[in-house]
Amino acid sequence: MTVHFIGAGPGAADLITLRGRDLIAASPVCLYAGSLVPQALLAHCPEGARIVNTASLSLDEIMAEISSAHSVGQDVARLHSGDLSVWSAMGEQLRRLRSLGIPYDVTPGVPSFAAAAATLGAELTLPGVAQSVILTRTSGRASAMPPGETLSAFAATGATLAIHLSVHVLDRVIAELTPHYGPDCPVAVVWRASWPDQRVVKATLETLETAIGAEMERTALILVGHAIGAESFDESRLYAGDYDRRYRPVGTEPRFPDTAL
Repeated sequence: MTVHFIGAGPGAADLITLRGRDLIAASPVCLYAGSLVPQALLAHCPEGARIVNTASLSLDEIMAEISSAHSVGQDVARLHSGDLSVWSAMGEQLRRLRSLGIPYDVTPGVPSFAAAAATLGAELTLPGVAQSVILTRTSGRASAMPPGETLSAFAATGATLAIHLSVHVLDRVIAELTPHYGPDCPVAVVWRASWPDQRVVKATLETLETAIGAEMERTALILVGHAIGAESFDESRLYAGDYDRRYRPVGTEPRFPDTAL
């Protein structure tokens, strides 16, 4: 018996890995976060599967469901939205499973920031503009931010910021970022990226509050940085005609003369 933690993706039912889909289809028990995981993914569950929406359950109740399945040797598909490596509450579940000696594995999923960038048609790391993406959030009731992890500290790097779970404190986000990026810095807010009802607002830090108005739902991602929508940036040397690389030797003395094309 194994508990399969599966990243269910950002919302679109087809943005799940083949491995994730197949594990769902092979598991007689499915626990899913119903507030964020699309119902369409449950169509992959085998006939007669026990399907449990964990949105209203406590951690103890979730572990009781897993322990019950373990006692009869049934695999469990545990679905979380996006990717499990960030803000999934997977870590506390894995800790309990280790203490109980229950096997598990993890299948990654498409994260929301990647879905939002795809919606915008944006590369978040452009040569000469930004080469780092910082995934962060503001403090909330469920989890406080450590003292050193502030928006101001991250903004000082000039990296592209993907700010989660923070649109409800947009005024504070703008106030902390503007001194570092400037009021004309591009910003995009994407609600429910990849869902059928996704919405996008593009603006600058100076105009964002006016552009959004009263639409402050929490299921939104804020992307900030000069790479958002940029057109003036350097081309990568990777594809330059005179760039000598392993798979395309160039010049009379290439670095990798014996590499086959």
